[in-house]
Amino acid sequence: MSVAERFSLDGRVALVTGGSRGIGLAIARALAEAGATVALNARHADACEAAAAEITAGGGTAIAVPGHVGDAPTCEALVAEVMRQAGRLDVLVNNAATNPQYGPILDADEGAINKIWDVNVMGPIRITRHAVAAWMRDHGGSIINMASVAGIRPEALTGAYNASKSALITLTRTLSRELGPLGIRVNAIAPGLVETKLARYLVETTEIHDHILAQTALGRHAIPDEIAGAALFLASDAASFVTGSVLVVDRGWTA
Repeated sequence: MSVAERFSLDGRVALVTGGSRGIGLAIARALAEAGATVALNARHADACEAAAAEITAGGGTAIAVPGHVGDAPTCEALVAEVMRQAGRLDVLVNNAATNPQYGPILDADEGAINKIWDVNVMGPIRITRHAVAAWMRDHGGSIINMASVAGIRPEALTGAYNASKSALITLTRTLSRELGPLGIRVNAIAPGLVETKLARYLVETTEIHDHILAQTALGRHAIPDEIAGAALFLASDAASFVTGSVLVVDRGWTA
């Protein structure tokens, strides 16, 4: 098999949560370009459909599967809808995340903390459970959890988000052990600061932005397309011997 063939996703189906914008959409574009049928998930149907239409117009194959991953019944329904429309599910990218809390963790509203946990941790657990039951248990697959350097080297004032990403990293390593015998690889990507809607406050607040960039080797933040290549690698046969890993893409923040 050639190098190009090892990166090919022809005939495979991928579900990308939080796939209508930012890192999720960049990953979805990359997987579609590699030949996958991509199921795009986000809370709002119109955003999902617009993203799917964009990928289709570019020559890829995409379907919209809207729904809120913080809701348990919705997680099961999402996987069922992918199976109904596409008939299989080879790659799962748990990318959807939220962060409504900023400030000292001891002052944080518990409702905000619970929302972060439901979306950032329980969402991946639930969707992974259903993906394994629906297809991967019998056919193998690749699961990619979108973590963060915040789960490795946490900064102050985003404590609930940091804790959720640290939990997701541990979940990744645990699932790699539990699902490896089934031929299912489970890995995580830990981006540094990326220019997305979720990170807008960090990017646009000069003091915070400059503080972060001063500690990096490249001296800049990333754009979503710079994360997509890592996801394509982990989704493909090029990463056939990679599981339980956390691929850090952070312009040298943790170096």
